[in-house]
Amino acid sequence: MPQYVYEARTRAGKTIKGVLEAENEDAVHTRLKAQQLSAVSVKKKAKSLSFGFGKKVSLKDLVVFTRQFATMIDAGLPLVQCLEILGTQAENKNFGRILLDIKSNVEGGSTFSDALKKHPKIFSELFVNLVAAGELGGILDTIMNRLASYLEKNAQLQRKVKGAMVYPIGVLIVAIAVITLLLTKVIPTFEAMFKDFGAEDSMPAPTQLVINLSHGFIENLPAVSIVLAGLIIGVYFVGRSQKGKWIFHNMFLILPILGPVIRKIAVARFTRTLGTLLSSGVPILDALDTVSKAAGNIVVERAIKFARDRISEGRNMAEPLMEAKVFPGMVVQMIAVGEQTGALDQMCNKIADFYDEEVDVAVSSLTSMIEPLMMVFLGGTVGFMIIAMYLPIFNIAGAISGE
Repeated sequence: MPQYVYEARTRAGKTIKGVLEAENEDAVHTRLKAQQLSAVSVKKKAKSLSFGFGKKVSLKDLVVFTRQFATMIDAGLPLVQCLEILGTQAENKNFGRILLDIKSNVEGGSTFSDALKKHPKIFSELFVNLVAAGELGGILDTIMNRLASYLEKNAQLQRKVKGAMVYPIGVLIVAIAVITLLLTKVIPTFEAMFKDFGAEDSMPAPTQLVINLSHGFIENLPAVSIVLAGLIIGVYFVGRSQKGKWIFHNMFLILPILGPVIRKIAVARFTRTLGTLLSSGVPILDALDTVSKAAGNIVVERAIKFARDRISEGRNMAEPLMEAKVFPGMVVQMIAVGEQTGALDQMCNKIADFYDEEVDVAVSSLTSMIEPLMMVFLGGTVGFMIIAMYLPIFNIAGAISGE
């Protein structure tokens, strides 16, 4: 539905401005009259393109906004004033414009959750649903504090995972760059030098192997580049399909070393999100529907949807989760205890706290194990090439000294 920017006067003569969603301009005038406002001007709002071209709104921006907004609401400030302050003072100007747009929609008669819903790339379905629950129950300040805590813990979890991947990815990039430089520049230079000394017919086996590898790499570099590019593009498009996502996500969960870490991350995210939703008063079926969409892994998502369907048929949650064979037995048993005691939200938060620590330990162990393996790989590969290139030099020096 189009949006209209209006300027109107109250019965006391005060001029106010705002934004309304309506089918046409006449509908805007009708709604203003119903609010005992006299329309001064009504114009159709132009679609703003500024949101998509500014600085991207990061999770950190969202966490800071949620915490500050929760503090302001808790202190008793009006919602519109909170949005005005945070929108004008936001470090990320693009996010600031979005907040001011939300403020205009709220002033125009939209609920806060409906205004947030218009920016799905910034505010997730989980965020919007929790805000809607807070508005409905009159506990928006409590909900925003829970949301802030949830987002902070989620951001902390992401930082742990990203931090663990930075070192091995960095070492791998350096290894590829060094090996490429050796094969394309250094080894051909050594080979030309050996030919000048007439030693090309009596190369040691390791040296000949490295030279042949260099020739093959240089001659097939265009073909290798095309194949690699095609493979990356193919994996990207296959990974976007439902079947491809299922294959890759299932593979990630069963990997020997990385799989357990990914599974623990999925459990922590699932229980944290579910606990936050349930403690905020969201019905369990709606909560599971939202949690499944925020799972981040299609195997986990289908397991949650399977449990939701069984619950809608009258069953409890623990049994279908056990049948799905995605979540560890301990997690399912604790959820069963939470259902029996009527404290499922608290139990989910306790599971999330436990698995947050488990993820921290697992990521640290993974990092400490990957670091020496990467160094051995890089040092061993580069060292073998260098030794192979120096072997003929030793032979040449021995032949010269024998003469």
